[in-house]
Amino acid sequence: MRRKVFYRYNPETDNYERVYPSWQNRLWVFFRHLLSGIIIGGVIFVAVYYWIDFPKEKILKQQNQQLQTELKILNQRLDRSLIVLDDIANRDNNFYRVMMQADRITDAQRFAGLEKSNRYEHLNDLSDANLIKNVSTKMDQLDRQIYVQIKSFDKLKELAGKQQDRLAHIPAIQPVSELDLRQMASGYGYRVDPVYGTAKFHEGMDFASDIGTPVYATGDARVESAKWHSGYGNLIVLDHGYNYTTRYAHLSEMKVQTGQLVKRGDLIGRVGNTGKSTGPHLHYEVRYKGQPQNPINYYFYDLTPEQYNEMILRAENAGHVMD
Repeated sequence: MRRKVFYRYNPETDNYERVYPSWQNRLWVFFRHLLSGIIIGGVIFVAVYYWIDFPKEKILKQQNQQLQTELKILNQRLDRSLIVLDDIANRDNNFYRVMMQADRITDAQRFAGLEKSNRYEHLNDLSDANLIKNVSTKMDQLDRQIYVQIKSFDKLKELAGKQQDRLAHIPAIQPVSELDLRQMASGYGYRVDPVYGTAKFHEGMDFASDIGTPVYATGDARVESAKWHSGYGNLIVLDHGYNYTTRYAHLSEMKVQTGQLVKRGDLIGRVGNTGKSTGPHLHYEVRYKGQPQNPINYYFYDLTPEQYNEMILRAENAGHVMD
């Protein structure tokens, strides 16, 4: 394209003279054309970028949409998996561990290490950061809960393998033979103190019997102590393991020594009337984790169902505390 040529009439010479633009005009024209080109190019670029999809760009958009969809599906599957794990954890604490008499696993133990608020900050610069952080959080929760649950099941397996040993140690028979038992003097619960006449909680059971009547270990155990104890008189304390101990009080004789190992049914002492006692009897206690338990629940080895029912009735109706 030819450059335009401009002429100007000169009245003095009565001729048309060619006009040459100054360098300032030329520079202004150059930048004006450059600016127009930039603007037009920018408009074209924006139009092409937003309204025209190139094949590669179209593929990338499709792949991005597919990844978003897969992340949302994964997020939903994680929600369902976490619900299942919560149910397993609930059964673990409230059934399996209760049955095995193991301590519950606290939420602090199950989710240890997940409470750090800055562990996902590096994801903030990513597109769809909230969705990615949500999925990452749930993945970490899932990993942690699975790890804790596997360890819990390993522990429960170990406890189950020890059940035979545990059953041998848990108190499970009467400390005085049914044949030697004269009467059930008092059961477990609130009773009137025979000495002070005030209401007090009776932490064991009183078996009235003649002095010298054999007293037996109610489960395999180690003798924790065998000595005089204020109020209890001659007292034997057996440590059965598994958080169980038993106490045998007011004895006339003690046939074992501290540290000795005994088996269920072994003779450990004889009924007496020592200490704070109003008549010959054995005061017997079962404790779990140091807390007194109702001994009536620990006679399942040597009583028939009929004898057990009779024992319960006698324990409930026996109100005469002898210590």
